[in-house]
Order: sequence, then C-alpha cells, then structure tokens
Amino acid sequence: MKRAGNHYKWLRAERSLHPSVGQGLIIALNTLAEQFLYMERKAVVPDTSAVINSVVSRLVESGELSGAEVTVHNATMTELEVLANKKKDTGFVGLDEVKRLQSLAAEGKIVLRFEGRRPTPEEIRWGKFGAVDALIRDLAREKGALFVTSDRVQAEVARAYGLNVKYVGPEAVHGDPEFVRYFDGKTMSVHLRAGVPPMAKKGLPGNFKLVKISDEPMAEEDVVRIAKEIVERASTEPDAYIERSYEGATVVQYKKYRIVIAHPPFSDAWEITIVRPLVKTTLEDYSVSDKLLKRLEEKAEGILVAGPPGSGKSTFVQALAEFYAGKGKIVKTMESPRDLQVDDSISQYAPLEGDMEGTGDLLLLLRPDYTVFDEVRKTKDFEVFADMRMAGVGMIGVVHASRPIEAVQRFVSRIELGVVPQVVDTIIFIQAGDIAKVYKLDLVVKVPSGMNDEDLARPVVEVRDFETDRLEYEMYTYGEETFVVPVDSEVEKRPLEKYAERAIREELEGLLNVPFRAEVRGNKVTLYAHPEDIPHIIGKGGARISNIEKAIGMAIDVQPMDRENGGGVVVRETPKHFVIHGGEDVRNRFVKIRIDGEEAGYAKASKKGIIKVKKGTELGEAIKFAVRAGKKIEVVPQ
Repeated sequence: MKRAGNHYKWLRAERSLHPSVGQGLIIALNTLAEQFLYMERKAVVPDTSAVINSVVSRLVESGELSGAEVTVHNATMTELEVLANKKKDTGFVGLDEVKRLQSLAAEGKIVLRFEGRRPTPEEIRWGKFGAVDALIRDLAREKGALFVTSDRVQAEVARAYGLNVKYVGPEAVHGDPEFVRYFDGKTMSVHLRAGVPPMAKKGLPGNFKLVKISDEPMAEEDVVRIAKEIVERASTEPDAYIERSYEGATVVQYKKYRIVIAHPPFSDAWEITIVRPLVKTTLEDYSVSDKLLKRLEEKAEGILVAGPPGSGKSTFVQALAEFYAGKGKIVKTMESPRDLQVDDSISQYAPLEGDMEGTGDLLLLLRPDYTVFDEVRKTKDFEVFADMRMAGVGMIGVVHASRPIEAVQRFVSRIELGVVPQVVDTIIFIQAGDIAKVYKLDLVVKVPSGMNDEDLARPVVEVRDFETDRLEYEMYTYGEETFVVPVDSEVEKRPLEKYAERAIREELEGLLNVPFRAEVRGNKVTLYAHPEDIPHIIGKGGARISNIEKAIGMAIDVQPMDRENGGGVVVRETPKHFVIHGGEDVRNRFVKIRIDGEEAGYAKASKKGIIKVKKGTELGEAIKFAVRAGKKIEVVPQ
C-alpha cells in the first residue's frame, strides 16, 4: 500500500511535468491512484444527502465501511444547521446521523473527523446550484477519499471529475415502520399526539367513530422517534417521498399512507396524523342511475364532487377517474399531496415548483381528456380549474362542502356568473360513502322567481335536481351582488323573501341614510321606518319613493315602525358598525342594550338618538348574533 501512495505522488508530478499526456488517461490514472489510497486508508467523505439518508452508518454497521476514516465536511454541518434552524425535519434527521457516527467512533468502528472551511453566505445562497457540493467534492479529491452520496446528479458530476464514487440510491428498508402497527383492517386514520393516548378513526367513509388505541398517553420522545423514522424512510425508500416541508410541519407520502407531522413552533406539541384509503371502489359500488351514467359518459365535463370531510369524496373520485380511464380516456390528476389510489395508467402530478397554476399550464400542453383536481380550495385553485375547463379539458374537482349547493357557491364569487355552467355542469354530493344528491346547471334568460316585472329579466343560472329535473336554486345578479336563491320550499325552510330583502336593503342603503326594515310579499315591499324618517323616504310629492320603486321594480308600502312590527329597535349594519335609531328619548344619553330581555351592554346615543356599536367589540358581537338569530333588541335610557 505504501507503493500506492508513491504512485499517487508520481502521477501528480507527471501531470505537472507532461501536460501533453492525454487528459482522459490522466483522469483514469488519477482515479485508479485515488482508489488505491482509499483501499489503504479507507478514507470516506459523505455529502449532505448521504448524511441525511443515514447511508454511512448503515454501511459501517453492515461491515462495508468498518474501520474507515470518515470525514464530514463543515459545509455539511452548516447545511444541517440551516435546515434545523428552519425547523425542517431533514435537518434534525441529518444531525441524528452525525450523532450515530459519533457513537460508532466511540466504539472504535470508525475514525470521525470534521474538516473543510465553512461556506460563505454567498455560497449558501447559491447552494442549490452546486456551490456547497463543490466544496465537499474538493475535500474528497484532496484526501483521495471515497465520495459517498445519495444524489444521482452529484454522483455523476463527481465521476466526471474523476472521483472514486459510491452512489447509494433509495432502497427499501426491511420491515414496516413503527406506525403501521396502529392500523388494522378497519382503520381509516391514526392520530398521535404527545401527552394524549393514541386515537384512530375506524369504520368506513361517512360511518366511522374515533376510538382510543391505548389508554396510555404518548410520551413526546415516542412521537418524535416515530416522526424521524417516517422522514428517514421518505428520504430513502423508492415508494415514499417528502411532499412538503415547512417550518414546523412536514407532509409525507409513504406508500399508501398520507402523513402530516406537526411540531412547535407551528403546533403547540408534536403530533402525527396518518391517513390511508380503506377501500378501493368502482362506480358499480355506488348508487349511479342509468341516467347519471349516461350523462357521465356523454355530457358531463365540468364535475364537482362535494361532501363534508370523511364522507368518501376521494374514494368516489378514484372510482370515477378509473371509470374514464377504462373508457379509453387519458386521465391525469393534480394533487397536493398525491394520495389518490389510482391505477398506474393514470399520471399523478403535484404542484409544479410549488404552484398548481404551473401544473395546469403543463397539462394544457398534454391535453388529457379528463383531469382530477384534488382538492379545490384556494381562489387560485378555482381560477386554474376554470381556465382548464374553458380550454376544453374535462375537469373533476373535489370540494369540501356541507351542502350540495355550497360546491357551486365557491365559484360564484370567483368567476363571472355567466360562465359558471360552462365550468361546472354537474355536482355530485357524497354523503356516508354514497351519492346523496346530483345537480345539473344551465344558463337561461328570464325573470327570476319572486319577481314579476318583465323589465327585470336577466341571465339566470338554474340549478336543478338531476334525477327529477326540479328547479331548486336560481343564481343571478341584482345590483352589484350575486344571489343564490332557493326556489323550492322543500330545499330550505327559510322563505325566498328573505333573500329578496337582502337585495332590496343593498339598493335602499345606497339611497337612504336612515334605519329601516323591509319585508317582501310577492311583488310588494313593506318598508318599516321611524315616523320622523318617513317624509325623507317619501320625498316631496312622493317623487323619491317613486324613483325607488322604479329602481327595484316593485311597489313599496311605507309604514311607521311600532310595537306591532317587531317590538324592538331596527339595527342597520355598516362596514364598521351596527347602527341603532333609539329615538328622541335617548338623545345624548347613555343607554342599556337588552337582547331578549337580558342585559348585553351599554352605549352612548348621539344628539339625534343614533347609537353606533363598533364591530368586533363584545357588545358588537352580541348584537351581530342577535340580528342573525332574529332576537329582540331593545334600547333602555339610563
């Protein structure tokens, strides 16, 4: 082996004295010499990926690197420190690997050293472009060491530079991770939290219960140990990956399990939530009528699958995606994280560079027949869904909603009302693991239900029960606001007039600066106001009220507000206040506010008897809930 060292020195001398020697031969001889040196001293330099993935300790424990001189570059320690300071779990996993190497060194199994200069802030900033990797490679070259990495690109670059490289790619670890023992055939999800007994949801989508797995609270060190094992396996196993990493949270997809790890400062304690799909279904497992099946096959191209959490939306979407794939359609998915359990023929895409808009742009180039968007939540998600649908791609979106109509209401505030039926034509509501309701959407021009004046005809989106064709909702704009109005008394117990009252109030508040209450019956409005404000509303010769009637297209009957009309005061809502007209008795006085006879708080009336209560205050919140609940509000002078 001594001759290997002499050969290495001779080779370097030859390179300086004979530059005409072929560069390829020089690299080959140099690599051979460095391999001799490694065999003589077993010098090893791992990069950051090898440390994070626990490659060196595994190789030492297997005997392959037993007795090696392992040199960890200070640049690697800096990277791990930066990751740990950002509360990234990969940083803590890497530091744990360094501790294991320290233990192996203490047992005499390796010699552990730390060498190399720490990277500059500029090199750290450019780390993702290889600046830090270059420092580690240079140290391996200087020491004639074996360069160990889990990064394929890093391995190829190192080989191109003539280094002796050992690439250890992702490999399966024998045995299941510890968390798997908490699952049985009926377990949908497992919830582990420090200081709390482990819990599990057992049952089927829409029909499950939360049960204790054990009566013993989990110690924090046990939760941390399980979390670190999950991150390590996600970094090394081929069918697992880290989906997202935040300060205090990590999202992992491990085989069929979706895992969210949370810890301080994001959460108040260490906790792990692990979810897995319990069943895999086909459309035949659902209550799909022949009529609906025909629509899915021939017409439906803007589908929203809605339902409350745990109702089985994702399971149904998986079945729907495979239904289309089985019909010879090209199907893709947009998921964050990618956890739909679909056939291999269906490509699953995550946010491109962290942005679903980029994924959508890429899919427009691929032109799939159908794209599953799981889940549509943020405004940008709705816009991407709409853009792709308007470009001709069949879309299937998953939306959280407690009622079927809420699914389409998510779109109303985000895209132009007239294009909603082009973006969404079918709503499938899932409850307790089955189809509970199906809506279809169409755009027509007509006078909305509850209005009689033909001049009020406008574009109306009709929402009909798909199976019965019964009209249940209308969506239209009135003034500057868009309304989603139930037109079937069986759909909602609240009468249609309350929605009309909202529209009229919007119209009147732009014209009048006085408190009022409006009630709608058919095509007539009864406007209740304080007697002293009625002349202002009527206007000279009735001109003002006539103009208001023309504006809303309905007749208005103005009546004084008295005990027969509610018994309490009228509350008008502005962007920042609740405004109460207390009358002459409370002018410039402190008053007591009562709600259903109980004292709620105190306020000061103005010289005109107007009381303004700021929103967000304790009294303001009490008034807000009282107004929403229709409770009686009274003002009592002090």
